[in-house]
Amino acid sequence: MASISQGHSHPHPNYHPPNYKRSGSFDILQPLRRLVDGIPVKNARFAHLLCSVIPCCCPFERDINLFGRTYHVPALCKFNPLYDEVVSLRFRALSFLADECGEDVTKYIC
Repeated sequence: MASISQGHSHPHPNYHPPNYKRSGSFDILQPLRRLVDGIPVKNARFAHLLCSVIPCCCPFERDINLFGRTYHVPALCKFNPLYDEVVSLRFRALSFLADECGEDVTKYIC
């Protein structure tokens, strides 16, 4: 049985890896993506602010019990077109606090 780590393609014909973009496609949000990716984290106070404002997991994902049945509401955060960039910004802030400032960041991890 082939594993994914060996570089084999996914058997489903419509499978697209995360952040799939067709070549030559126009992304209207690209300037905003670059702006968020370019935010430097060089201040401990700013890093703490980012880590406290940006949640570590999607706050909308939950199970709802209605009339004796359980319904699952999926993580809607992934529908945010800037989700990857915001999560990356939070990770950079966590890394700055842990590496540069030597702080314990376990309070920001779910």
